[in-house]
Amino acid sequence: MKIHREGLGTILLTFAVLALINGAVFYFLGQMPLLCRIVAAFSLVLFLFIISFFRIPNREMKLDESLVIAPCDGKVVVIEETYEPEYFKDKRLQVSIFMSPANVHVNRNPISGQVKLSQYHAGKFLVAWHPKSSTENERHTVVIGNSKADVLVRQIAGALARRIVNYLKPGMQVTQNDELGFIKFGSRVDIFLPVGTKVSVQMDQVVRGGQTVIANI
Repeated sequence: MKIHREGLGTILLTFAVLALINGAVFYFLGQMPLLCRIVAAFSLVLFLFIISFFRIPNREMKLDESLVIAPCDGKVVVIEETYEPEYFKDKRLQVSIFMSPANVHVNRNPISGQVKLSQYHAGKFLVAWHPKSSTENERHTVVIGNSKADVLVRQIAGALARRIVNYLKPGMQVTQNDELGFIKFGSRVDIFLPVGTKVSVQMDQVVRGGQTVIANI
């Protein structure tokens, strides 16, 4: 397991703040050892929890140009045909994955191909399962295309997730399962596929980025 580079600053800041709090508690309330131990234990749990946000587990990735692979860890919360207004401007098959704070937060390319769009949008911070979060929340949209299909991936911020990181630029050639970006503290990723695509997941299914097959193209 590794720690993602996006988390180094947050982890160091958390350590410094917790060290100051514990130092102050031990200095001013040292005569209350039980309280000091409680604060120390809480600080340790919180610090380990923050580290877990930025973990990258060792994982054998699935590579297959005929498959769309899950771009993130989480639970499938939407499978439906819907109108996609930003790029395709027609009906698409949407598959949405909710990322809880306990999930791995790195996002990966679901297919290999050329980046045709990479666009950031400022917005609200509605809870990730809100019906309007896909179009009104802060988000970053990427379209990757190859000879088989164009796939849109949308990173969506939520009530807790306040920073979306995306590494792709239009014109780049990208490889399936390489890093697309990162959403700090979870949220949601939408995938838009051609109507008629054979989906391989079900509602409420838990998926793993880089491993679970979302669809066959």
